[in-house]
Amino acid sequence: ERRIELVKLAKAETENAKVSIRNARKDGNNEIKKSNCSEDIQKNAEIDIQELTDNYIKKVDSIFASKEKDILTV
Repeated sequence: ERRIELVKLAKAETENAKVSIRNARKDGNNEIKKSNCSEDIQKNAEIDIQELTDNYIKKVDSIFASKEKDILTV
């Protein structure tokens, strides 16, 4: 039972990390829109930010998966 509670806690922390990553993406996109760059540069920067966001979310998911396996292993 305790291990299942720990997994739930780890899942909650994983979701918090994902929300933080998405907030950083939103802040970055807002900064790009404020800048005086051409639309092409803005679009390319938004694509780069989205790729970074996807990579970090994948990392968070993989770390959670390994931790979940560690916690549930007796």
